[in-house]
Amino acid sequence: MLDSRPHDGLTHVLDKGLGPRAWEDVLETCGDYISIVKLGWGTAYVTPNLRRKLDVLRGKPVVIGGTFLEAVIVQDKVDEYKRWLGELGLTHVEISDGVVDLPRERKLELIADFARDFTVLSEVGSKDAEVNIAPYLWVEWIKEELEVGAWKVITEGREGGTAGIYRPTGEMRTGLIDEIAHEIPVDSLIFEAPSKESQAWFIKHFGPSVNLGNIPPEEVIPLETLRLGLRADTLKEVLLGGDRAAT
Repeated sequence: MLDSRPHDGLTHVLDKGLGPRAWEDVLETCGDYISIVKLGWGTAYVTPNLRRKLDVLRGKPVVIGGTFLEAVIVQDKVDEYKRWLGELGLTHVEISDGVVDLPRERKLELIADFARDFTVLSEVGSKDAEVNIAPYLWVEWIKEELEVGAWKVITEGREGGTAGIYRPTGEMRTGLIDEIAHEIPVDSLIFEAPSKESQAWFIKHFGPSVNLGNIPPEEVIPLETLRLGLRADTLKEVLLGGDRAAT
């Protein structure tokens, strides 16, 4: 009915502990728009019906939050973690250092190691809102992680949009984002964008095919309307072909 432009942007969804039946409803309603499901933090480890949940999600790439792997690294149980992922039938893994002070060499070794058997999503940026990493380091680290085997690099934003590429107030570090995008192909990145405002900004700035992460399940359909220009926030830029937002 409407002549809207197609897109191929990834929608990376953050699950905080939904049960199998809840996921059945989510997939029935918006499964076509979900690219990756992330089981946040250590929720997978404490979910009693995890295998039933994974059965429901079968066919969707599922990744366990990088914070859990950081806990595994601290306890020197990486090999056990790999076996567990294999037993669960998971093919994707997230590698981050947002909490643990992991030496760069060690993180790059882990990415290269896991990339032999898994699709790796690495994450750059601290979860500490007070940590402000220089833009040139963001660019350098992202390039390194892609070079050693990461499929996509996630730019940290936390589930509330208050760290990493966001200021503690929730304001976006637009200059930082532009510096990253100037040096790194945007399709190699997943920008964490948990709020409507951040999602609309990225779509207006980079187009409907931008990869967005930490999307709550209930926001998947609203995000799709933003991508297609079927919401006031992006209608002019997407559906009517207007100018994208200024930096």
